[in-house]
Amino acid sequence: MVLFLFKLYYRLKGWKIGTPLPSDLKKCIVLAAPHTSNWDFVYGIVSVHLFKLKINYLAKRELFVWPIKNIFLQSGGIPVERKGHHHLVENMIELIKSRDSIILAIPPEGTRKAVKKCKTGFYHMAIGANVPVVLGYIDYKTRTAGFGPALFMSGDKEKDAKLIRSFYEKIQAKYPENFNLDAINLT
Repeated sequence: MVLFLFKLYYRLKGWKIGTPLPSDLKKCIVLAAPHTSNWDFVYGIVSVHLFKLKINYLAKRELFVWPIKNIFLQSGGIPVERKGHHHLVENMIELIKSRDSIILAIPPEGTRKAVKKCKTGFYHMAIGANVPVVLGYIDYKTRTAGFGPALFMSGDKEKDAKLIRSFYEKIQAKYPENFNLDAINLT
């Protein structure tokens, strides 16, 4: 029922899906960017459903409470404890390696607020699990959600960050002032 309402809202607001993931891509990390609003989740989940994809995504543990816990779990949410070191990167590398297929979406900002530096866990996970990073997007200007290129990270952090930033230059966040391209810095 909730997904039906989300889909109805999506269509009424004029949203559409853009470029799909390559059908032969079995494992990847999707950057879920820009992430500046709670609406990103709604548009993202509906888009994933319309693409007929099964994804997993990381979200703060505090979201996994009644009455919305099942929405997050059934839509692929993986709760993350944000306080302290819990070997998240290492655990996600092992999870990715252990599965035949997995699409793991991660918002690089780690929050909806403006940040000076993005989280780099996605980068280390991609290199450690030897999977590409797909540049996912939710563009409020064109009301389109989809996927950009699949990039294998080279290990050259400056070069890789520049590639990612250049893709997101043309994507408009719901709150553009909270999406800092310069924060995509892997060093």
